[in-house]
Formats: sequence, structure tokens, C-alpha cells
Amino acid sequence: MIPVRPLREYEIRRPGAVDAAALEAVRKIVEDVRENGDTAVRKYTKKFDKAEPATLEVTADEIASAERALSQQNQIAIRAMHESVARFHKLGVPRGFESQPLRGITLGRVIVPFETAGLYIPGGLAAYPSSVIMAAAPASVAGVRRMILCTPPPVAPAVLFAAKVAGVERVFTIGGAQAIAAMAYGTQSVPPAEIIVGPGNQWVTAAKKIVSEHVAIDFLAGPTEVLVLSDGDASPRFIASDLIAQAEHDAAACSIFVTTSQKQAEAVAAELGVQAAAHARADIIRKSIVENGAVLVAGSLDAAIAFVNELAPEHLVLATRNPPQALTKVRSAGAVFLGEYAPVAIGDYGVGPNAILPTLGEARRASGLSAQTFVKSITHCSLTKEGLQGVGPMAVTLAKLEGLGAHQRSIEVRLER
Repeated sequence: MIPVRPLREYEIRRPGAVDAAALEAVRKIVEDVRENGDTAVRKYTKKFDKAEPATLEVTADEIASAERALSQQNQIAIRAMHESVARFHKLGVPRGFESQPLRGITLGRVIVPFETAGLYIPGGLAAYPSSVIMAAAPASVAGVRRMILCTPPPVAPAVLFAAKVAGVERVFTIGGAQAIAAMAYGTQSVPPAEIIVGPGNQWVTAAKKIVSEHVAIDFLAGPTEVLVLSDGDASPRFIASDLIAQAEHDAAACSIFVTTSQKQAEAVAAELGVQAAAHARADIIRKSIVENGAVLVAGSLDAAIAFVNELAPEHLVLATRNPPQALTKVRSAGAVFLGEYAPVAIGDYGVGPNAILPTLGEARRASGLSAQTFVKSITHCSLTKEGLQGVGPMAVTLAKLEGLGAHQRSIEVRLER
């Protein structure tokens, strides 16, 4: 299904990255929605989603109907996932502080959550209630007061139920770039958000890039990625299953295996062909693996980890003899799964850490979604006269050094009293 190649021959590509043509096309959509609101949104919903909903907002009756349509087993699973993800993110809630480093000086930081968060949940090939939980749980934990959600029509019952469980206030049947624009600037139906988060296709990502001049976003993202790293011992069946699990998302998904063992590489390549044929999305999987996947043999584990840090994959599986030791050398990855019994899919379904993660190399400079994404920090300081007398001379000296006389004088007039 896929050839085995030396790592040194592999050239990193970024399928699904936003290009100039996509930005130009999306900018027109964004500006149209900004100027014409719901009229533009409806136009693009009809054009791209082939839908003409009676109302852009999902009604309370529709949400209640969605809940009735779900089995008790599915409802319990969604609630359990929300509890698990929220519990994990509570551990990382940023905290304010206050300190008194010198007499007469009080310093501190307050944490301020965004008022309104816009959550984008993709649709299309599948329904993603898990993405609703991953986006909404950390926002709620962070203290965001209002969450709105946009997702393409038709909206799956599981998505609506997940939104209810997670505390989403309003849901809109809007997808694509028009949804991002609606949440960024507001329309007659959609309130404006202060931050927009969530995964999406190239058009969604391009729209997030454009509106980031006006609102906060989580990060730019593209098709899903996984890199599995091994030093020869891990099960080829397990490894192939992780690669295929990401490949089934999208033909543009990127699934890469790197090992120090030629024998293991060949076994994994064979397993990919066998396992792919057994899946309902076999055509998507094959296209993804053949066009964007790779099975690579590295000269050493250190060389393989250096490649990991260069690629900065969204998901990294350390299927090595000593995963914790390998982890100490990892500098760039969205989320890491340690050992053979930690498949990437378990991270998608509520073990705790977030599954909305940076792709396209963004993990070199961005972190996955967390409670910290949804807050701002504001520092403050308070000085008495005694406190200013303690640090004022230092500040006056530095103001002189920088040639900023007005800065200098604003301190001196207080020291002279």
C-alpha cells in the first residue's frame, strides 16, 4: 500500500495549508457577511451546504427532540465525557495572585475570562459531539459567561445534546467561512464573540486567520495529523490502527510512522493494506495514506525524535521501550500518547486532555485548547509613598538612560513631596 523509505529521504509537506487563493476567496465571504449579515449567511448556506433552514438558530424544541432521539447509552457516554474533560481542565485553570515584594509595594495579576466564546464544530462526513465537549468544557471551566456554537446543517442530534450538556447557550446551523465571519462580527441572528475556537477545513482556517485581526482565535489548524514513533518492539497491528484512525477523517489527513527497525516498518506497511480494506471509509483511508502518509526508517531514535520536533505533529504516539524517557526529548507536539495501550482515539473520547490541537506545524508555537485559551491576564500594582521611594531612584536612572524626560519627571514629582 505504501513504500518503506529512509527518514533522510522524506521531505515535510503540509497538505491542507491555507494558500493565497483560499485567503482571497474567503476574504470576500467574510466581508460580505460583515456587511450584509444574515442575508449573506443564508446565501452561502444555500450555495455551499445546499440548505435553506427556516431559522438560522436551532430552536429549543429541536434540541429537546434531539435528546429524545438519542439512546440512554449515548446520553450517558456524552455526559461522562463532559465530566472527564471538565475535570482535567479544572487542573489547569490559570490563577490570579498578589504579592508584596517590598514594603509599600503590592503587585498582582487578575484573570479575566472572555465574555462570549464562539465554538465552531465541523460537520460533513461525520457528527462530532466529542468536538463540542472539547471546545465547550474548557471554556466553561475558565468562566466564559456565554457560549455560542455554529455547525453546518443538518445538525446531528448528538451534537445538539452535547451542546446542551456542555452549557452552550445558542446553536446556529451555519458552517464554513460564513460561520466564522458571523461569530466574529455578529449578524441580525448571531451575537459577536470575543474569541473563536474549533477545528475546520481550509476555508474555516482561512476565515479564522482573517478575523483574527478583530477577535481572538485559538490557533490555525488544518487536516488531522499523527506521527507514531517506535524503536522496533511495538505491535505492527496497533501502530497501523492508529495511522488508519486518523486517515479515516479526511483524504488530506497525514499519518506517518517512524521506526529504527526495517523489519517493523515493513510489517506496518503490510498491516496498513490489510486493515484499510476492512473499513467502511476504505477509499478515504487509502487516499490519505498513499498521498500524505509515510513509513520511514531512521538511523537512530535521536534522529527520529529530531524529526518529530521539526514536524511538530498534532498527535504523537511514543510506542517505544521507554516512552517517558522519549517524552523528555519532545519539544513540539500537540498531544502525546505514551505506550502501546494509549491510542490516539482514546484522547478523542474523553480520557481528559483536549483533542482540539494545533496542526500544520503550529505546535512549535501553540498549545492545544485549554482553560487558559479562554482567559486574559491583567497585571496591577499599588505603591505607597514609602514604596515609591524604594524603587523610584532606580526608575529615574533608567528613564535618564533611555532619554525619556517626561517619564523621569512623572516619578520625580512624587519623590519631591
